[in-house]
Amino acid sequence: MFTTCCGRLCDKILGVSSVSVAELKSAIESALQQVKDGQAAITAASQHVETAQGTLGAITQGSGHESVASAQAALAQAATELEQSLAATFAASEQAESYAATL
Repeated sequence: MFTTCCGRLCDKILGVSSVSVAELKSAIESALQQVKDGQAAITAASQHVETAQGTLGAITQGSGHESVASAQAALAQAATELEQSLAATFAASEQAESYAATL
């Protein structure tokens, strides 16, 4: 899995050979950039879910249909899970940055 993301360097990190502190910091920085890209995608998804909630709410206002309530609940759950995912990526980034600072 890791060897596809950064090639030879990840092979070194995984124990194939030794790795320098600079290479390790570089690999951590690369991983952090991937996390930041993921955070941007999560944020965009959250915005789309929020828009969908608003649109669905507006067009189904007053509807008592069970499917509408289920759709609204599913969108609310998606929004919550995206928020939790974003929080988890921030925590992971913080820990990785903390580790890198000790090197």
